[in-house]
Amino acid sequence: MKVLYFAWLRERVGLTEEEVDPPADVHTVADLARWLQARGGGHAHAFENPAVVRAALDRRHVKPDAPLAGAREVAFFPPMTGG
Repeated sequence: MKVLYFAWLRERVGLTEEEVDPPADVHTVADLARWLQARGGGHAHAFENPAVVRAALDRRHVKPDAPLAGAREVAFFPPMTGG
C-alpha cells in the first residue's frame, strides 16, 4: 500500500511517500497511524497527536475508523482551512 505524507507530516517523516506492508492486525486508518507511529523516529513525531492528522483513502477523505480493505493509497495531512 502506498502512503503519502503532506505538509508538516512530510517534513517530520522525511518522506513524500513510501510503500508499506502493515501486519494483518492493521484494519483501519487509525490502526495504520498507530503502526506507523510505533516505527519510531520521524513517524513517531508525525503521529504523536493523531487528533490533528487527517486522512484520505484513494483520494477520498475518511474518518480514522475507516477500513483499509481494498485501499491502494492512504494520504495523511494536517487539517486544512479555506477562505
